[in-house]
Amino acid sequence: MKKYVYSFGGGTADGDGKMREILGGKGAGLAEMSKAGVPVPGGFTISTEVCNLFFENNHKVPKEVDEQIREALDKLEAQMGKKLGGVDDPLLLSVRSGAKFSMPGMMNTILNLGLNDKTTEGLAKNTGNPRFAYDCYRRFIQMFGEVALHIDMEKFDHIFDARKAKVRAKLDTDLKAEDLKAIIEDYKNLVKKETRKEFPQDAYEQLTLARDAVFNSWNTPKAIYYRRMEKIPDSIGTAANVQAMVFGNMGDNSGTGVGFTRNPSTGEHTFYGEFLVNAQGEDVVAGIRTPQPIEELKNVMPEAYNQLREITSNLENHYRDVQDFEFTIEQGKLYMLQTRNGKRTGPAAVRVAVDMVEEGLISKPEAVQRVAPNQLDQLLHPVLDPAMRKGLQKIATGLPASPGAAVGRAAFSSEDAVELAKKGPVILVRKETTPDDIHGMDVSKGILTAVGGLTSHAAVVARGMGRPCVVGAASVSVDENKRLATILSEGKRLTLKEGEWISLDGTLGEVYLGQCKTNEPDPKSHYFATFMEWADSFRGNFGVRANADIPRDAKQARLFGAEGIGLCRTEHMFFAEDRIPFMQAMILARDVETRKKALAKLLPMQRKDFAGLFESMDGFPVVIRTLDPPLHEFLPKRENLMVDIARLPYASSRDKKEMATTYGVKIGELKKYLPELLSRVEELHEFNPMLGHRGCRLGITYPEVTEMQARAIFEAAVQVAKKGIKVIPEVMIPLVGSVKELENQKALVVKVADEVLGNAGLKNFKYYVGTMIEIPRAAMTADEIAREAEFFSFGTNDLTQTTMGRSRDDYTKFSRQYEDLKIFKADPFAVLDQDGVGKVVEHAVKLGRKTRPDLEVGICGEHGGEPSSVEFCYRVGMNYVSCSPYRVPIARLAAAQAALSTDTKAEVQRTA
Repeated sequence: MKKYVYSFGGGTADGDGKMREILGGKGAGLAEMSKAGVPVPGGFTISTEVCNLFFENNHKVPKEVDEQIREALDKLEAQMGKKLGGVDDPLLLSVRSGAKFSMPGMMNTILNLGLNDKTTEGLAKNTGNPRFAYDCYRRFIQMFGEVALHIDMEKFDHIFDARKAKVRAKLDTDLKAEDLKAIIEDYKNLVKKETRKEFPQDAYEQLTLARDAVFNSWNTPKAIYYRRMEKIPDSIGTAANVQAMVFGNMGDNSGTGVGFTRNPSTGEHTFYGEFLVNAQGEDVVAGIRTPQPIEELKNVMPEAYNQLREITSNLENHYRDVQDFEFTIEQGKLYMLQTRNGKRTGPAAVRVAVDMVEEGLISKPEAVQRVAPNQLDQLLHPVLDPAMRKGLQKIATGLPASPGAAVGRAAFSSEDAVELAKKGPVILVRKETTPDDIHGMDVSKGILTAVGGLTSHAAVVARGMGRPCVVGAASVSVDENKRLATILSEGKRLTLKEGEWISLDGTLGEVYLGQCKTNEPDPKSHYFATFMEWADSFRGNFGVRANADIPRDAKQARLFGAEGIGLCRTEHMFFAEDRIPFMQAMILARDVETRKKALAKLLPMQRKDFAGLFESMDGFPVVIRTLDPPLHEFLPKRENLMVDIARLPYASSRDKKEMATTYGVKIGELKKYLPELLSRVEELHEFNPMLGHRGCRLGITYPEVTEMQARAIFEAAVQVAKKGIKVIPEVMIPLVGSVKELENQKALVVKVADEVLGNAGLKNFKYYVGTMIEIPRAAMTADEIAREAEFFSFGTNDLTQTTMGRSRDDYTKFSRQYEDLKIFKADPFAVLDQDGVGKVVEHAVKLGRKTRPDLEVGICGEHGGEPSSVEFCYRVGMNYVSCSPYRVPIARLAAAQAALSTDTKAEVQRTA
């Protein structure tokens, strides 16, 4: 019979730490700890396979699974010497989710399962502590009611808070046993009212409902959203971990906590975490009470603290990674409830990887593969400007939960954050976040909570998302309904309203009123520089270039390690305020000579831009794309022109002056100029400009444009080369679909290059002419095109549109439905469609290299900075990828991981 249920505890386990796919991360950790002799409460794991069977079988588990659960429960009862539902000394259980990949707070947990009216009395009698027993029962009804019976938690909270108010209890712990008994009765009445049934008294029925609730939580909207955000497959399912309860709420010699073996925010090698005395686990992570730093535990319970330090240190050495652990101390005895590889911020991931290599725990290849490429983005976040920060009012201080700076308008609910984010950056301000806030957290630049600690939901999720976060800002009181927060700052009470600007420092845990300027980070820091040096050593000859149009971007790209420019969009240079009038004059010209006069004024401007790029790259190649967009993009919109023509006869002198400035002409010329401009705009109108008169088609019909750009490129190259700087220009002709188009444009470029270089005495100067592969015909005839092209650069933005027949701008209108229905795994404009567009790319690479074996091949679309797309580019034999400057480190790491993965697969094949 196939095994679906795996027992653990008492120094043995059916599974082990390598069975994450079957047992989930939590179950695998519990099994491994049990085998290692770590004090773990006994239990059993219902495998992830059962979760999938549950959904396939109309939300029911197969009979053989139920039989195995009963057998595992019998084994656990024998191990613990207690019975589930036993009246005198009941076995109580926790039921927790646990997928292969950590999804903090996204799925359900139920504690104290097995309590009912009779077993609660037995627990009270057996422990001699009625208050403890009733506290456990009220917690169970509340948690079970929300998770398994779908009753709104606020209804339970209303009952609980009303009782506290009635007896004037300041803290939960001030409630007496009689108060808790009264709350329990009110809770049971609420359950009956909401479900029309009594609260279930049969313990095994409770277990069945709790198990099903855990499986159902796999497909809640927040869990689905989180998986999509973290790119976790929907098909893996979650395990359900059933474990004997141990209690941290049995008095002052009991407690519970969570922690990390290293600081998950900074990576510093310090013991990190929090605990609460006389509490259960959910009290810590839910932010209900502000916990104490874990170092304080050595003063409260020194023996348990020393044992915890020893166990967690051994676990880190065993797993050779940072451990995220949970523990409970029951009347002085320590129990470990969980260990798993800890989620950490980008800065922490890099530091831990470098430190662990230096400590001899892992190798350099392992270190490079430990950091997710997108995590590097967090190291490149801005910080608050120190000088400007001094001029702002610091209104709150909390715990630094996730580093970096965030500036935005305050929003006090996730729904409001989503709406406000459409208009600009947002900071989500909450009393505490819950898993239901995931959509608001996702759109926010930063997160601020009034309560909670460094292991609260807000802290853990923000770190995973790379969002700056401050938690436990006790001076902040949030009123979600009124959309404001009251803040006690320096003895004064101030009100923060929705939409007001605040600035957040997640590294220091500080909050400022107002909009602070931010500064860029230093990519040359020791840990980052060391880590990237290792990554580059494994990347080999695979290059990473940047898309940059101006010298400032080029310098930033070099700072982040770019090895050249893979795409300079020359049209971006024409949109500058001092250039657009000359560009428009060129477009309005009705003959070649007039057009050349306008281009002559643009020539020195382009030459200066190109010289700046060549100097910034200092010997690395610079790919310059000739004019690509349709000409109408450089002209005013037709509707605006018609309005201005209608307004002109009635416009004031001031309005006419503004019009003249806008259009770059004299006031007296407006009457004639505006109708001419409108006429030209209407002439240039296209029904489908994306496939219209653009790219090489413009260069063919207006060869003087290509000639001007080529002259600017090579005159700039000569100018910079004479300074002793090596220059490698690569001229790229866009939107080629036929080799004849490339022949036409290449001939113009070569003619101008020979003239300019010859006059400068640089006849042996090396340059390249190639093309952008962005329409399917170019890919299908790549062998012909490679006769002329010395390099290919795949423009995968347009290639995706033309291959899939899908507009990038319009796809967003139905993209969510496509992703929800699993028609596409991801947005094909963000992640390269390897099954479709990828095959077109691979085919073109093979055809091109068949004609020209030394053909240089790269990619310059947005996919060039997306990790899985970079891995694809490496696999199909490209020479480089090109992406935005801030994605360069991400692409460098993704390329290194692709190389290491390829080497590992090759080694496996050699030894097979």
